[in-house]
Amino acid sequence: MPAPPRARIAIIGGTGVYDPALFTNVRRVNLHTPYGPTSDEIEVGKLKGLSVAFLSRHGRGHKLPPHKVPYRANLWALKQLGVERIVSPCAVGSLQEKIRPGDIVLVDQFIDWTKSRDLTYFDGPKTVHIGAADPFCPELNGVLWKNAKRLKLKAHKGGTYICIEGPRFSTRAESRMFRQFADVIGMTLVPEAQLARELGMCYASIATSTDYDVWADRPVSVEEILRVLDLNVANARRLIEAAAPEFPKRRACPCKDALKGAEL
Repeated sequence: MPAPPRARIAIIGGTGVYDPALFTNVRRVNLHTPYGPTSDEIEVGKLKGLSVAFLSRHGRGHKLPPHKVPYRANLWALKQLGVERIVSPCAVGSLQEKIRPGDIVLVDQFIDWTKSRDLTYFDGPKTVHIGAADPFCPELNGVLWKNAKRLKLKAHKGGTYICIEGPRFSTRAESRMFRQFADVIGMTLVPEAQLARELGMCYASIATSTDYDVWADRPVSVEEILRVLDLNVANARRLIEAAAPEFPKRRACPCKDALKGAEL
């Protein structure tokens, strides 16, 4: 059996983010992990001459709701392929008037409001308390921000993402509470970001706003989200393609050393 292809860069996103025209020489990989199967096959192809892995977070056909995504299997499999840096486009609701539907937020903080997810690879007997004061890769965020400005995309540098369990949307009371502490709201960033950190991989999120959640007295609907989603997917693809040549340049970011000093 031939060895699986290697990739230093991975994109985790919905199926809409994957444009076959961006990739060449695509190979599909199924990897066994200690945490079960991944959300879907991992596709490894060439983007701007780079070997890039793509994984659909929810699986083709959006078959997995956010609380059922096999996050540990997904990240573990990407690590086995040699991935060092992950870029993760995702749809979010805006909690702030200045972040309009269609805007991109390069988040730099998160709040975990999930309830029942497997949050770590260290369930014992080894105990690890990983630092998460700055949970996203500053180098990747810098590359994305520079290219977002160059492309003249409507983007925001920094922001806090609150991750809720889902799959339901927030109540009005919850949304009004959340906006006191966060800028955008979504259902998939946790535990994806912290699992990547435990594996020493850089992680950046391209959070694309689809709506104003319900704090603005405009109820959220799937129909409303889908209207904005096409624009967001196109902008995320443009940003990824433009920034891709700089993704492998891992210089002084601390991500690869996240486990140093974390074990008791």
